[in-house]
Amino acid sequence: MSFNIYGCWTLFKKEVVRFMKVFIQTILAPTVSTMLYLLVFGVVFEDAVVIYGGQSYSSFLIPGLVMMAMTQNAFANSSSSILQSKMNGNIVFVMLAPISVFEFYLAFVMAAIVRGLVVGVGVLLIAALLVDFEVYSIGLILLFAIVSSGVMGAMGVIAGISADKYDHLSAFQNFIILPLTFLSGVFYSIQNLPPFWQEVSSYNPVFYLIDGFRHGFLGVSDVDYQQSVVVALLFFILLSILSIFMLHSGYKMRE
Repeated sequence: MSFNIYGCWTLFKKEVVRFMKVFIQTILAPTVSTMLYLLVFGVVFEDAVVIYGGQSYSSFLIPGLVMMAMTQNAFANSSSSILQSKMNGNIVFVMLAPISVFEFYLAFVMAAIVRGLVVGVGVLLIAALLVDFEVYSIGLILLFAIVSSGVMGAMGVIAGISADKYDHLSAFQNFIILPLTFLSGVFYSIQNLPPFWQEVSSYNPVFYLIDGFRHGFLGVSDVDYQQSVVVALLFFILLSILSIFMLHSGYKMRE
């Protein structure tokens, strides 16, 4: 079966246009709210917390905040779009189109990646006006930005398929996404935690997304960045397989 590039591109473009039409809600609002974390935590802990033997706390905090903003918005994009289409009943028109399950998945995840990257760039641009931060490896930064947004985009596909209403989606975000994100080292280095909590953090896959991304800025991290690359790619592959399987099965999509 040939790849329907035009159908996939059309669906992808539709998703991008959808979130760009409400730019203030989908791009500007999360960018501003993320910068509030930098203003509050940066001012309070700048001189009180020592990170990686001399790094300023603000320069340590910025990569974590950027990654948090990217992943949360990538998840929100694919999950809300699929759930909204299900609730409005227009998902059937997408399923009737001559595109495969993989093309459907690819369009939604790529759109989620685009939204995540746009929000991330917005946060970085504003942060650059407030704080001087380093860039150790642009390649590593781009790799983790794309893979991490893809991870949460795929998770958003799973959540959007599984949810029947916005309450279910909110529960998924509040009890899974937020705890994984806030307990992944966004605001702290796990080296400052007791041994037990360091061990617990090592089982959080989002920790590796943020730690590897931070290595791209600072050149140092809590674990080897190569380990973070492997975990991030495996996590992305596993979630992609699960989301494609759910789409193929028609679970909660063909009712």
